[in-house]
Amino acid sequence: MATSSPGERVSLKHVAARAGVSVKTVSNVVNGYQHVTAETRARVQQAIDELHYRPNLAARNLRRGRSNVIALALPELDLPYFAELARSVIKAAEEVGWTVLIDQTDGLVEREQLVLDGIRGRLIDGLIFSPITLGAADLERRRDTTPLVLLGERVYDGPADHVSIDNLAAAQVATGHLVELGRRRIAAIGDQPRPTSQTAHLRLRGHLQALARAGLPAPPELVCPVERYHRADGAAAMHRLLDLPEPPDAVFCFNDLLALGALRALHERGVRVPDDVAVVGWDDVEDGRYSTPTLTTISPDKQQIASLAVEFLATQLESMQLESKQLESEQLESEGRGVPREVTADFGLAVRESTVGARAG
Repeated sequence: MATSSPGERVSLKHVAARAGVSVKTVSNVVNGYQHVTAETRARVQQAIDELHYRPNLAARNLRRGRSNVIALALPELDLPYFAELARSVIKAAEEVGWTVLIDQTDGLVEREQLVLDGIRGRLIDGLIFSPITLGAADLERRRDTTPLVLLGERVYDGPADHVSIDNLAAAQVATGHLVELGRRRIAAIGDQPRPTSQTAHLRLRGHLQALARAGLPAPPELVCPVERYHRADGAAAMHRLLDLPEPPDAVFCFNDLLALGALRALHERGVRVPDDVAVVGWDDVEDGRYSTPTLTTISPDKQQIASLAVEFLATQLESMQLESKQLESEQLESEGRGVPREVTADFGLAVRESTVGARAG
C-alpha cells in the first residue's frame, strides 16, 4: 500500500492506493463527475478523509487554464463609494469561488492604460474596470483578450460588457426633489470642465434639465466646479456659494464627500440645514447616514452592480470554454459571445434630514 512520507504532500496516487482504485477514479470523485458508483465514491472519500488529502488547486487551475482570480481596477479606494463597491464585488466573487485582486489607478491615464493592456493578464481570469480617463477609442484598440466588464458612465458604445448608472435620470431625481420642497435657487457642486469627466457632465446635464422642466433659472454662478470629489473640495465650493450676493437655498452635490464637506462649511457659517439650505448628495455611503444632519442622497444599488459585473465575467468565461471545445459557431452566438451587454443598475433617493429635517426616518 502506497503511503506518503512525513512532510510529503498526499497525492491522488496515495488516495488511489488506499482506496484500491485507479488514479483516474480518484480524480473523477474529486472533480465531482457523476459516472462513479456510490460504493466506489464512498470508498474514495473515506481514503481522502483518512489521508487528509487536499487537492492542489493551483495545479488544477493551471491545467484548466484558470486561476480563479479576477482583478478589480478602481480610481480611488479612499473614496467611500469605491471602497463599498469593492466590498460588494469581493462578496459576489466569493460566491463563485473567485479571489479579487484590487488595482488603484488614481484616475491617471497611464495607469488606466496599463490595466487595459493586461499587465496582469497571466495572473487573472477576468477584469472589472472603472475607467475615468479612457474612452471608447482606447477600449476599441485593446488587444488583451482577458474577459472585461466596464463600470461607470455610458460612454463606451459597446466595446465590452458594461454595467452603468443612469446619471441623467438620477440627477433629475436629486434636483427634482429639491424643487418639490419649494427650493428655487438650487446650486450644483461637482462640475469638472475636463473632457474626460463624463460623470460630472452627465450629472450637470440632468440637474439643468430638472431646473428647466420646473421653469427655474440656472445662473452660471450657481454651478461650482471642483478639482476632485473630496470633502475639502465640497467645503471650499460651499464657502464660495455662501459668499455670493444671493446665496443658494439648496445644493446638489455630485457625490457624498462633496456634500459632507458642504455640510461642514454650512455649519461653520451658522447656516441652518435644511431650513436655510437643503443638501443632496450622491452615493449613499455609510458616513452620510451618521452625519449631522443625516444626508439625503442618490443611492445606487452597489450590490446589484457588483453581482451583474461578476455574472458577466462568469458568462464570458463559460463562452471561452465552449469555444475551446470547438462547438458550433451558432451555439457560441446563442451564448451571447461577442455581443457586448449594456445594463443600467437600479438607484433610489434616500431622503434624510439634510432636506426634510428631523422628521426623516
